[in-house]
Amino acid sequence: MQVGDILKVNIESLSNLGFGIAKVNGFVIFVENACPEDELNIKITKTTKNYANAEIIEILNPSPHRIKPFCPMQKVCGACQLQFINYDYQLELKQKIVSDAMKAIGNIDIEIPKTIPSPQIKNYRHKIQYPISRTKNSNRILAGYYKPKTHNIVNIKYCPIQPEICDRIIEFIREKAPQYNISGFLEKNHTGDLRHVVIRSSYATKKNLVVLVVNATKVFGKLKDFAQCIYDEFEDVSGVCVNFNSKKTNVILGQKTECLCGKDYIEEMILDKKFKIGANTFFQINPKSAENIFKYVKDYISGNYQKPTVLDAYAGITSFGIVVSDVCQNVVSVEENKDSCELAKEVIKINNIQNIEINNMDAAKFFQKEARKFDIVILDPPRKGCSKESLDETYRLSKDRIIYVSCNPATLARDLKYLIQKGCTVESIQPFDMFCHTYHVENVAIIKRQ
Repeated sequence: MQVGDILKVNIESLSNLGFGIAKVNGFVIFVENACPEDELNIKITKTTKNYANAEIIEILNPSPHRIKPFCPMQKVCGACQLQFINYDYQLELKQKIVSDAMKAIGNIDIEIPKTIPSPQIKNYRHKIQYPISRTKNSNRILAGYYKPKTHNIVNIKYCPIQPEICDRIIEFIREKAPQYNISGFLEKNHTGDLRHVVIRSSYATKKNLVVLVVNATKVFGKLKDFAQCIYDEFEDVSGVCVNFNSKKTNVILGQKTECLCGKDYIEEMILDKKFKIGANTFFQINPKSAENIFKYVKDYISGNYQKPTVLDAYAGITSFGIVVSDVCQNVVSVEENKDSCELAKEVIKINNIQNIEINNMDAAKFFQKEARKFDIVILDPPRKGCSKESLDETYRLSKDRIIYVSCNPATLARDLKYLIQKGCTVESIQPFDMFCHTYHVENVAIIKRQ
């Protein structure tokens, strides 16, 4: 098999990264934009000794699950890899992705229930991060997402998975930035002013926080006037901030953020708790699906315990601890980001919560020094999962159960396998669809400590 070969294949399944899987004489081929049960002509674009990559040349017989994407930019943009698959089948595929990861990586044979759907499958994404650039000749502002496998921006005027006002704000910024002598950023030579626009949008209040990420270390020229212009134009913009990021990095936000007009946060409601979300705050991008997850965890705790003690690790703004606090005796929260801890303290005060203790420090270091034991430890780590040292300490500090919330089935399976080797039992794993039309899937695992 060589690059350029044309083959006729049937798509058997979907990989954990959203590629269709075909096999020719047992050799695996990953096919972009392919759906299980598609019959295709494909062209090989890359070969290795273990697998090949391919693109679709012709759909001979489409899968019964294949549909027309509701966004005309789906193929070009690349953000919604599975939008050409009907939503119910997307949920089945995510269930299988989790099941396959548990068996292949964790050697865990456990029945995975149906993926709990997102209450919204359009307009669900309440945090957007658009890279900004400019055209070479006219210096026209470009804003959108990177074309797959490149850093070339697809200039997006309409995105149906985010609130409609976000499109209007971005279009206004495109038009008005040049009038204030604010240029788009050119990554190649690290010149230009505006690198990204980040918008945090509240489902509860419909208010929006606009963050202009600039290639600078302080406010320059007409930046303040530009921010005021955005603030004045949109009644539903609660504030406009500037974030300074002059480093040669792929990290979107720099360390310093300054509010130029209005408020530096929006408010969101999860169940009956009010949250404040700032420019740098980690908070789930799909609030209604997040609410399903929080309710699932809270219901589990209240249904199985009478006022337990809980450790909320990798806590962010202590979202889990705050939501479950009224069914717990006390909650101890651990988060290394200082701003998140300060915001958590404000949120606790707003909600009149008396039984949460905030610890601003690295979770691994906290684990090492902590002598108390907890009925439940809630883990919500980043995609890379937990280190073995953190899992060791989690096991030591937990008297009964660990609730592990994960956005990566592969690292979840790896970490569960390690905990099983220590004597734990995995009671259940429940998938949730947080990122509709993508291959990503969120999971809540309930682990019994022996």
